[in-house]
Amino acid sequence: MASNKRDEGTKKKSSSDSGTSMTSFYWILGLVAVIAIGSVGYSLVGGGFTQAALVAVPIEYENPQELVEMAAGVERGDPDAPITILEFADFQCPACRQFATSVKPEVDLAYVDNGVAKFVFQNFPLAVHPYAFLASRAARCAMDQGGEHFWAYHDQLFINQASWSPNTVPPIAAFESYAQGLGLNEEEFNGCLNSDRHAVAVSAGMELGKLMRVSGTPTIFVSGGGGMATRVTRWQEFAAIQEVVESLMAEKKDAGDAEGQN
Repeated sequence: MASNKRDEGTKKKSSSDSGTSMTSFYWILGLVAVIAIGSVGYSLVGGGFTQAALVAVPIEYENPQELVEMAAGVERGDPDAPITILEFADFQCPACRQFATSVKPEVDLAYVDNGVAKFVFQNFPLAVHPYAFLASRAARCAMDQGGEHFWAYHDQLFINQASWSPNTVPPIAAFESYAQGLGLNEEEFNGCLNSDRHAVAVSAGMELGKLMRVSGTPTIFVSGGGGMATRVTRWQEFAAIQEVVESLMAEKKDAGDAEGQN
């Protein structure tokens, strides 16, 4: 069992008429060094043992920025976009599947594809979902073969969630078959999946979420910069995200107009 320097998770539901609440964004958290405890899992699969990491591993970090870098959020869209939409998600979570298949496509079309916002995905596998950590690693194993493969694999995990989620043993074979279906190098992907690769990044995402008071999934934050973000509680409604994005864009426009008059 390897010990890694880095990575762990939680969702405090807040409700308001607007479906949003304000929270400090991760880059302004006043954090101290934390060690999250976990282990590499060994499970019987198909008559043998897998050394695939199934749960969080130990992590250490000195400051918030180091933790953010360790968590390595997966970005989609223009990295210089004025708006950031951050999701903490669990691949085994039915609500996350709903967001990924129903709401996120609208968000991408309206804001990400045209450069208004970048979308950042952070892993937050919940303890109640035994294969969510493995699924998080699997998507990152796909990303090893090209950034675009993360999102294709992300979609496969959610589309097929009802198939692999009820398994009584870790769905290694199912995850390997999704990689094969996407045309990935099978040997490379399988070697990654059946190891502890990316366990640190996933565990760091869990710790980052915990420090941002995430306790359930999906949790959505929208930020226009400046160290603050809005938590969107009505995540199942595109209109709730749209309201926040449009408000932030209006604020930026007003600020730009005011600056131009000076």
